[in-house]
Amino acid sequence: MLDIKLIRENPDLVKENIKKKFQDQKLPLVDEVLELDKENRAVMAEAQELRSARNSLSKQVGILMGQSKKDPSKLAEAEEAKAKVKANADRLAELEAKETELAQKIRKIMLQIPNIIDPSVPIGPDDSCNVEVQRFGEPVVPDFEIPYHTQIMESFNGIDMDAAGRVSGNGFYYLMGDIARIHEGVLAYARDFMINKGFTFCIPPFMIHGNVVEGVMSQTEMDAMMYKIEGEDLYLIGTSEHSMIGKFIDQIIPEESLPQTLTSYSPCFRKEKGAHGIEERGVYRIHQFEKQEMIVVCKPEDSMKWYDQMWKYSVELFRSLDIPVRQLECCSGDLADLKVKSCDIEAWSPRQKKYFEVCSCSNLGDAQARRLKMRVKGEKGTYLPHTLNNTVVAPPRMLIAFLENNLQADGSVKIPEALRPYVGGMEVMVPKK
Repeated sequence: MLDIKLIRENPDLVKENIKKKFQDQKLPLVDEVLELDKENRAVMAEAQELRSARNSLSKQVGILMGQSKKDPSKLAEAEEAKAKVKANADRLAELEAKETELAQKIRKIMLQIPNIIDPSVPIGPDDSCNVEVQRFGEPVVPDFEIPYHTQIMESFNGIDMDAAGRVSGNGFYYLMGDIARIHEGVLAYARDFMINKGFTFCIPPFMIHGNVVEGVMSQTEMDAMMYKIEGEDLYLIGTSEHSMIGKFIDQIIPEESLPQTLTSYSPCFRKEKGAHGIEERGVYRIHQFEKQEMIVVCKPEDSMKWYDQMWKYSVELFRSLDIPVRQLECCSGDLADLKVKSCDIEAWSPRQKKYFEVCSCSNLGDAQARRLKMRVKGEKGTYLPHTLNNTVVAPPRMLIAFLENNLQADGSVKIPEALRPYVGGMEVMVPKK
């Protein structure tokens, strides 16, 4: 959410940013919110005048009532002053109700106006205009056929989607045996990887209130992703970033405690399962998965430095597991409304002979902080911090990249050295069938 002062002083900048995001339907919102803001400031000014007048009028009534005991002619003046106090009180009540109404209308519009994107963001309407920045590791296509990822898992008796369909429906799965062990081993390895980078490990709440949801994401994202608990003001998280950033709602953070660097484990729940194409069969796009996440809350001047560091952590982790990756810069039309800048880390799929997303790193500027009323107390007063988030690993999608890139011609899967301590020292996973 933008600062209303920015819109007042730079409406053309805000409109140009909306155009860069190819959301021209939102252009009228700028003028609409400016009109409401103008009206609201007039209402607030009148209300303040009445509050100031109330004290002097009340004092005047008291004086006149005292004088009327000696001079009855003053009683009429006192009654007149009382009537004026009453009229002012009634008008003030009207104005305060109007203030509340206008503030709600302004906030509703402000939540729809996208954040100002960084000048370095490539301009384009959708993800087809995202730009490859660099590659890490040599993408290899082996001289043997690589089965679909669920077939690889089935060769280890490692997945049962039929049973999950009977129990929960489409978009769910049972992971079994060595595949389940690799899944949890990767999460544990990712946890320790981030702890070794100086991040504090956290297990957050997996359900959050509606005001936290509104604070961390746009309405469009919320409608597309979140599951609501019927009859309660609680939502299942789609990623632990939601509850991790929500941890700071309505808080004043001492400047000396910045940066806050946290890495969190959680299950994630999303409504996004659907008919998105053949490559989203299996466990690629599902209702439920587990993830290790990283978030940073920092001074505004440090956020771009952290942004670069965070996506590089993802590259380092995936390369330690012998998975080639690339960094893909997200274009303006592919950025969610709260994001200033974002990139995806994509893993190489030797079966598909292309890359696919496994991590997403985002700098949200002060948008989440403003929505959640997070503040930092420093030597020069209070200010809004910047917030960032990035996926560490999100199995089972990450498992697809892991299995395809470590599959051997005989159907076995080699275990990279870094992961072996997390799977009982296993060096090779041998198929059961």
